[in-house]
Amino acid sequence: MRVEVTRSGGFAGISRGWQADVDEQPDKDDWLILIDDLPWDDVPAQPSEPDRYTWIIRIAPQSPEAGTQHEAELPERALTGGWRELVDRVQECGTPVHRGR
Repeated sequence: MRVEVTRSGGFAGISRGWQADVDEQPDKDDWLILIDDLPWDDVPAQPSEPDRYTWIIRIAPQSPEAGTQHEAELPERALTGGWRELVDRVQECGTPVHRGR
């Protein structure tokens, strides 16, 4: 399972991305629990704010049989709790991905 995080917006409007392969993590079970516990069907609906970041979090299984694909888009101020923990983990353990503008 791959987790992709993209941060866009901000003053310059530059996007940055990171991705991590959950199956390669030594604490894979902790990752899976964190991902399963997130409220994917109840993402807070909040308007974006000028010059603030927007985060897109995608979960992509390795194959259709391997699990459910999820996606959430969150404004910076809604990136709290488990959402923040997942983003921090991907940034720390994953690899940067060039997203451009």
